[in-house]
Amino acid sequence: MGLYRQDGTRIAKDAFPATTLDDPPVRVTDDVYVSEPYGRGDGRPEGSKRSLLYPVGAIVARSVIDGHFTMPALTSISPDHGPESGGTTVTITGEHLDGVSAVTFGGVAGDGLSITSADELTVTTPPGEPGAVTVKIADDGGTASKANGFTYDPAPELPEPSADD
Repeated sequence: MGLYRQDGTRIAKDAFPATTLDDPPVRVTDDVYVSEPYGRGDGRPEGSKRSLLYPVGAIVARSVIDGHFTMPALTSISPDHGPESGGTTVTITGEHLDGVSAVTFGGVAGDGLSITSADELTVTTPPGEPGAVTVKIADDGGTASKANGFTYDPAPELPEPSADD
């Protein structure tokens, strides 16, 4: 038995038509499952089914594993402004948000990150200087940001005390 090209010529072992890739195979060391919503659903984790994706011992190319960690996308931030003292709970919508592990406002980490669904999360703003800042979300798949995504409103100025006070 041998290997042949489409035109019928035999392929020698040392002339096999392939290139070496920098994509090492990895051996799976624990069962890995994928979660999918039943039917159309609302995309929330509840109401999902889990299926075995890779059993222990499976050999998978690193690029295939990396492909499961999709970069998040940031679509909207609501509300998009709040006081410079922080404390505003914002809802961020987008795609692939279920793995987000950090949200920053002008480089400062938000508090109370809560993943609502694969398309929505909430986080509380930290204090910041008045003006617009970039909002950045990060997960294993990468980062996404929105320039001028949140604006810190300046604190209202208090009237000067009068001489009569």
